[in-house]
Amino acid sequence: MVRFNLTEKQSVADYLSEDLPYKLSPDDVCLTVGARHAIEVILTVLAQPGANILLPRPGYPYYEVVATLSHLEVRHFDLLPEQGWEVDLDGLEALADDNTVALVIINPGNPCGNVFTYDHLQKVAKTARKLGILVIADEVYSHLAFGGNPFVPMGVFGSIAPVLTIGTLSKRWIVPGWRLGWIATTDPNGILQKSGIVESIKSYLEIAADPATVIQGAVPQILEKTTGCFFQKIITVLTEAADICYGELKEIPCITCPHKPEGSMSVMVKLNLLVLDGIEDDMDFCTKLAKEESVIILPGVAVGLKNWLRVTFAIESTPLKDGLGRVKAFCLRHAKKE
Repeated sequence: MVRFNLTEKQSVADYLSEDLPYKLSPDDVCLTVGARHAIEVILTVLAQPGANILLPRPGYPYYEVVATLSHLEVRHFDLLPEQGWEVDLDGLEALADDNTVALVIINPGNPCGNVFTYDHLQKVAKTARKLGILVIADEVYSHLAFGGNPFVPMGVFGSIAPVLTIGTLSKRWIVPGWRLGWIATTDPNGILQKSGIVESIKSYLEIAADPATVIQGAVPQILEKTTGCFFQKIITVLTEAADICYGELKEIPCITCPHKPEGSMSVMVKLNLLVLDGIEDDMDFCTKLAKEESVIILPGVAVGLKNWLRVTFAIESTPLKDGLGRVKAFCLRHAKKE
């Protein structure tokens, strides 16, 4: 195995520190084989007999998969569509008990396409402090924000509650196949160090696979020399795609989009089965849509919301319009006759 040298970790620490009120060191960073590997490492380390973890609904299903494999009980807190997919903080607090080890926050949101405000993230951190748990901040889509809310890293609130941040090159740099991610500890009070969590993560990684050597070596130049122009071009493309997606969705009678996407690459929309004939649920809708129109949409049940749909707009404008046009045609064809 190829162990990481300080240069790569220092580069990630410097990159993340640009958005934080304090400076991270190489010791605060662990490199992983993408974000999924980071999820596996963290949840495996946190798993213990009787422990539970709080996950968002809707959310990224891989957390539940890994938690189940690690015998870590999953409890879901709701994201509120009528409030821009903010966390139901009262509901979250009611779920926790003495065996709760962490809560997961995904920002920018996958699958909802939301971007949390500074004030809301601060409230999440204060809730975590009250409950005595750490925050796992999934920031795979960091900086991919193009609405009214700027991206704010959860690590900003590390002095309120300890934060383990999951990041990756794949989304912001549009290189998903490179499989390089990180776990960053933002914990000025040293809580995770004292509890042994940091050491457990490092010990786990000693026996785990490493990212490809060539990608490791490229990390410093990738993080230090990518120009703002590159990032701005991606934001421009995503902004245009989100506008098209939202506009086209509003024209589909059986679909309601409660919140225009402001970040990441997807959006959640509600399916109105009452106006459709012969469609049982979201799974049935997606199955028949694929067969009849060759359009693939993820049923909401896959991410925790039955009779919703996850629509991605990470595609060029022409096929995006064509695909959503086919969805509209499908809905009109299956509409109930008055």
